[in-house]
Amino acid sequence: MKAVKQPKENHTKTITSMRLQRIFGFIVVLLLLVLVGFLSLMIGAKPLPFEVVWQALFSPTDSYDHAIIREARIPRTLIALAVGPAFGIAGALIQALTRNPLADPGILGVNAGAAFAVALGISVFSVTTMSGYIWFALAGALAATVAVYVISGGAGKKAPTPVQITLAGVALGAALSGITTAFTLMNSEAFSRMLNWSVGTLARRSLEDLGPVLPILIIGALLAFVIAPALNAIAFGDDRASSLGVNIGTIRTIGLIAISLLAGGATAIAGPIGFIGLMVPHCVRWFVGPDQPWIFLYSMAAAPLLLILSDIIGRVVLFPEEVPVGIITGLVGAPILLILVRRRKASGI
Repeated sequence: MKAVKQPKENHTKTITSMRLQRIFGFIVVLLLLVLVGFLSLMIGAKPLPFEVVWQALFSPTDSYDHAIIREARIPRTLIALAVGPAFGIAGALIQALTRNPLADPGILGVNAGAAFAVALGISVFSVTTMSGYIWFALAGALAATVAVYVISGGAGKKAPTPVQITLAGVALGAALSGITTAFTLMNSEAFSRMLNWSVGTLARRSLEDLGPVLPILIIGALLAFVIAPALNAIAFGDDRASSLGVNIGTIRTIGLIAISLLAGGATAIAGPIGFIGLMVPHCVRWFVGPDQPWIFLYSMAAAPLLLILSDIIGRVVLFPEEVPVGIITGLVGAPILLILVRRRKASGI
């Protein structure tokens, strides 16, 4: 009897220890997120001390320093706290659905679809406002996601495989990128307007820009967390998941809708910021293991942490000029990702 009970007790202790480790790690990530949030309010063209930031938050006045925090840095930080989790969860979702640990929103053509729609709006419909960009980008991302699903065979009786979805996304993304480039080269106004949006930035965005996008991001996140437990079964293969009672087609359809809402909404307001959706889920999987709900939860907290940190670096690296956060995430993310790719065993799904 003892020989049978001991392994069970050890297994229970291991699960309990792992759960405590994950909870402790998540609390640490949240504390770091609060820290970089305060740094985001303090650091900029005019550095401000902690006391001034604290007063601006809890005892605001009409002073110039408080106006900087209230009108520029708080909206910028809140937008990062909204779009960061969206990029992170979308990346985790794509990696789980395609069973590819190096996939991100760009691989399904979401970014290319959003960029194409914005270029179309500027060139054909003379859209000049950020609110106009948002709706065109969101519509383009949704259309691209649906097109990828249809091209990969999703309209048929059999659900498309991860390889079919990936190939369809890469092909459509390449085609849309080529057309977008042609649009902007033929239209100088479109080129200049697209230049600021296409590099990915949090600057010069207001809370009014975030308002229409935030409900879309929340719905996308809720859909992702609803299907997260089923993705654990899909990781073992479609046949195994089906034998466990998972409806593969329904889960993939919900997943693609969530991806288009999350990545499309975040790209609409901040531009196609790369590496966040690719790198964050890849890194957190290294710490929490292959359990998708935990990967989603950690990605939701770690992605804005990395995004805000990159934005802060962009403000100071070429001071007094600013480098768009999309460029910084590429510079920071590429070498880290190359190191992680070599840890293939630890990062695999």
